[in-house]
Formats: sequence, C-alpha cells, structure tokens
Amino acid sequence: MKTFNLGSSLLILVILLITHCLKTEAQVCRPSGNIRGRKPPPGECNQENDSDCCAEGKLYPIYRCSPAVSSNTKAVLTLNSFQAGGDGGGPSECDNQYHSDDTPVVALSTGWYNKGRRCLNDIVISANGRSVRAKVVDECDSTMGCDGDHDYQPPCNNNIVDASKAVWEALGVPHDQWGELDITWSDV
Repeated sequence: MKTFNLGSSLLILVILLITHCLKTEAQVCRPSGNIRGRKPPPGECNQENDSDCCAEGKLYPIYRCSPAVSSNTKAVLTLNSFQAGGDGGGPSECDNQYHSDDTPVVALSTGWYNKGRRCLNDIVISANGRSVRAKVVDECDSTMGCDGDHDYQPPCNNNIVDASKAVWEALGVPHDQWGELDITWSDV
C-alpha cells in the first residue's frame, strides 16, 4: 500500500508540474515576426515627446499578443500626444477623435487593446506612489510601423501604455523624467 501511495503521489506531482509549465508557457508572449525599417521622407516623422523614427534596414519585432492582464499588470508608460498634429498621428481608433493632452487618455499595446474591447473604458495606472484613471482611446500598434500611417515610428512593444501628458502629471513625474516609466495598471 505504501508503494501505491508513493507512486500516486509522484504521479500527481508530475501532472501538477507539467500543468504549471504549460500554463506558464501559454502566458509568454513572443515576437510574431519582424518588419524592416524604412527611412522616413523628410519632415514625416514627428519627434515630439522624443519619439523614435524608424531606421533604414533595421529589424523591429512585432507582437500580436501582450502579457496576461491582472489586477496589477506590469507595463511601461510612454508619452504620446493625442492632439491634432501631435506625435500620435491620426485620430484615435476608438472614437475617431483627437484628445487634448490635458485629458488623461491612453493607447494600449495591440494585445491589451484586444481588438477594441477596452475602447472608451477606464483603466487605473499606478506609479510613483500615486494612481490615476485614464480612458483607453487608441491602440499602440505592436503589429505595424515604419510607415506613414504610424508616423514612421517603430511598432510598439507588447507591454506599452502610451499616455497623454495629463497622466504623467497626475502621477507626479517630474517633466525631466518623462519618456518611459515602469508602472502597473488594471481594468476598472
């Protein structure tokens, strides 16, 4: 009987270990390919907010997924202008509108944007000992870039919350530190 119990215990342990490994593997988001950078035509890459322009011939990873969302999802906050003429390019995907930099709005990486399912919903962003609610109005495209539709900027990484100046201000981040910031976020 002791052998049966030991054998059963080992079998259950192995099954649990395999299940955990498969579950962990399913949550990994790997690049789904690359796009080759093209040099922007003169004056076509808006570098407001220190935005990057694509480099000729450089390979940029693309993602169709983002890390799993939790009540405390880790991400990188980046700075974006959602105003007409800003570095965000055209109007927002969710409502085909431009938004003031004084309004707390964000664009989420492709996987988190989830084909628009988070459109016009609020998320809570936390960093620097503070939190702010912001409305999802756009996608930070992780699958395309380096073209006119994307202001000749590279594709977003898969863990980006691209935020207006109002979000940065609400988090109390000094202006000279604006650009990239480790944060957490959650759905409201």
